[in-house]
Amino acid sequence: MTATLRRVLVRPPLAEDAAHWRKHGWSAAPDHAAAATEHEVLCGLLEDAGAEIVLSRHDPGNPDAIYVFDPVLVGPEEAVLLRPGKDVRRGEPAALAPVLEAAGVPIVGRIEKPALLEGGDTLWLDEQTLLVGIGYRTNEAAVSALEAVLPGVEIVAFDLPHWNGSSEVLHLLSLMSPLDRDLALVYPRLAPVRLLRLLADRAISVLEVPDDELGSQGPNVLALGPRRALALEGSPETRRRMERAGVDVVLYHGDEISKKGDGGPTCLTRPLARFD
Repeated sequence: MTATLRRVLVRPPLAEDAAHWRKHGWSAAPDHAAAATEHEVLCGLLEDAGAEIVLSRHDPGNPDAIYVFDPVLVGPEEAVLLRPGKDVRRGEPAALAPVLEAAGVPIVGRIEKPALLEGGDTLWLDEQTLLVGIGYRTNEAAVSALEAVLPGVEIVAFDLPHWNGSSEVLHLLSLMSPLDRDLALVYPRLAPVRLLRLLADRAISVLEVPDDELGSQGPNVLALGPRRALALEGSPETRRRMERAGVDVVLYHGDEISKKGDGGPTCLTRPLARFD
């Protein structure tokens, strides 16, 4: 998840999405014109970083569909269609299937009932180790389901905190973002103890996000490459800490596409290919 980003899937906000913001739990109605502009700028930053953009317009009328990380898991050579815990998002994996196939990404499996699994609860620690957060959007059955479709991959699961309950859910990637093979950005006060121990055992250093920047999505950044990160504006101390650690930080403005829907740069992108 920290090799140089070469190809990435995105889905722009569509005009018909905005009317359904309450149904999907957004904090306010998005301004479509402003959201479209923010997304275009985001895509420009990804292209400037050297990534090819794969554009999808799947599932019109669903504002959450811009968060393309959640409905599918992409491994080194394959994709797995997931089963979101948020029931209004259950149609997204099937809607993305033809997009992935057209992009040449083979689908090797689907997560089926009773398992629930969202991409935001998954993190590749390395090519053979997948971390999974168990919480309100991903359940215990997801672990055995992943083991069945990804033989040879070590699945390491952690319980996630209750925090403010199911209406304000925290994904695993809400608490941690990898920045390099030996560096991760973490909000440690809510991180599972076993996760912090695993990072220490793997000699992965932790950059701590301050308390007052959890709400501004400080821990949610997208690695554009080793020690290169794309971050949402609004977490200045987290940015300073990353830069002091030698991380090149690129900021984007996301009042409409990130703050109103609680989805940061990781959520808005689904990397399809990374290599150095």
